[in-house]
Amino acid sequence: MASVKNLKKDINYVLSDIIEECYVWQMLQDDTKKSDKAEKIIDEAITTFDELIEKVNSKKVENKKAHFKGISTELQTKSDVLLAKIEKL
Repeated sequence: MASVKNLKKDINYVLSDIIEECYVWQMLQDDTKKSDKAEKIIDEAITTFDELIEKVNSKKVENKKAHFKGISTELQTKSDVLLAKIEKL
């Protein structure tokens, strides 16, 4: 099992890369109406970050290994969804 510290780093790196990608996309747009679409994705990434960190910090877990593996899987799933939304922009 990967350490909790590494899981937190993974969450931070993956979601911050998604946010950075949105900012880059916004800078390349001439129309400000289009850049609002990226703001929604950024907000969703921040919400996802908060939810996952809250789950990692949860102390009431019976099977820690399964719990952290589930969080890792959820990170992968949610990041794939966010990246798909960026591709549609």
